[in-house]
Amino acid sequence: MFAVEVRDHIMIAHSLPRPVFGPAQATHGATFVVDAAFFTADVDEDGLAVDIGAATTVLGEVVKPLNYQNLDNLDAFKGKVSTTEVIAKHIFDELKKAVGEKRLGPGSHRIAKIRVTLHESHVARGWYEAEL
Repeated sequence: MFAVEVRDHIMIAHSLPRPVFGPAQATHGATFVVDAAFFTADVDEDGLAVDIGAATTVLGEVVKPLNYQNLDNLDAFKGKVSTTEVIAKHIFDELKKAVGEKRLGPGSHRIAKIRVTLHESHVARGWYEAEL
């Protein structure tokens, strides 16, 4: 498989209201580095798996509504515990929608899998990936 991976970041607030999360049950902030990898089985006639510019733009558009927000107040996270993994799945779902809308250019139909990785720190990260 070929892949193109692009990066952005978000700064959010949220709480994780379950005893398992200890002090993170209270509202706190987090900064995530967000990587999105788009996988294709082949490249196009120009040698591209995915247009990096389009991928960068789309990732930016997808994460913008989360940036500087308290996720506890967003409809997308109502009734959910906004763990790193859940946030990654939300971003994946929005990217999948963008692929379906051909917002990653004429090669959008060739994207077979997406992986979204959220880096919580230099020692911890979580992700969600799936075939399209």
